[in-house]
Amino acid sequence: MTSTHVPDSVTFQAFRDAMATVPSPVAVVTAMDGPRPHGTTVSAFASLSLTPPMVLTSLDNRSQLLTIIRRTGRFGLNILGAHQADLADVFARSGPDKFDGVTWSPSQELPRLPGSAAWIAAEVDDYVGAGDHTVLLAHVHAAEQGEGDLGILRPLTYHHRSFGTHTPLAS
Repeated sequence: MTSTHVPDSVTFQAFRDAMATVPSPVAVVTAMDGPRPHGTTVSAFASLSLTPPMVLTSLDNRSQLLTIIRRTGRFGLNILGAHQADLADVFARSGPDKFDGVTWSPSQELPRLPGSAAWIAAEVDDYVGAGDHTVLLAHVHAAEQGEGDLGILRPLTYHHRSFGTHTPLAS
C-alpha cells in the first residue's frame, strides 16, 4: 500500500536532515535516446539480488531519464570513484546537455563513463511507484569492476550534502 501522507510530526526538512547523516554511494545512471546519451547522478541504488543478479535504483518521477528508460527498458549504472566528484556535479544538474564535453563510450549499447569504480548494464524488470520517485528493479546483464589502483576503486560517497569517500578503519 502506497501512501503520500506524512505524519504531522515529520517535516520535510527534518526528514531531509536525518537522511543527510546516511552516507550513500554515488553513481550516474545512463541511457540512450536514439543516438543521444542521457544521464543523471543518483545516490539511491543498491544490489538487490545475487541469484539472479539484480540492482535497484530510484529516479524522480519528473526525470527525462526515467521517461527514456521506460521506453528503452535498459540503463547503465556508472558507480563513481572518489576522483569523480566533478562528474557527479555535472550529472546532478538539470538539463539535456549533461554529456556536452564529457568523454564516454558505448558499452552494451549504453553510455559508459571511463574511470568509474564499476560498471553495470541492466534491463528493467519492474517499475515501482514510491512517493515522488520510481524504483527500478533490474536484471544485471554485465558487471565489471573498474581498472586501476585503490584510489580509482575507492567509492565516491555523498554524506551531509557533500561528496567524499570511505576511509577504512585501522585494524
